Amino acid sequence: MGEELNEHTGSGSVNTNSNENNGETGDGGVKYYTLEDIRVHNMSNDTWLIIHNKVYDITSFLEEHPGGEEVLLEQAGADATESFEDVGHSTDAREMLQQYYIGELHMDDIQKENIKVVDAKDSGESSSSWAMWLIPTVAAAAVGVLYRFFMFEHKSS
Repeated sequence: MGEELNEHTGSGSVNTNSNENNGETGDGGVKYYTLEDIRVHNMSNDTWLIIHNKVYDITSFLEEHPGGEEVLLEQAGADATESFEDVGHSTDAREMLQQYYIGELHMDDIQKENIKVVDAKDSGESSSSWAMWLIPTVAAAAVGVLYRFFMFEHKSS
């Protein structure tokens, strides 16, 4: 991974013209990138992120990031929307993000991501609802057994 990534130098300026031959140009001149296109951009000298289905080349921002470049590199080449929102970035940070914008996630991949999210939520709900009644039931049974044991011991003394 990352052997042929010489297009981006990280020289401090955003280079939107050297986004290789990948990406399709759609209506309005917007480039669309597939997840496969984005996944290869996961090195410190070539770092792309997806945030809210928009693709950003943040290579030149790595050293400037207040939280350190490591947190960005952990998400490199993938969807960082959840991490970005969990941190609670300021309005200034959101505006600054726009200067690194290079395109959009391809519609086919947006649909795949949405399906994965729905599947994960569905499986999570069924397992969590299962556990929500089992754990209290076991705890109540244990308390009942302990109560009877101590009450029986107390009466026989």
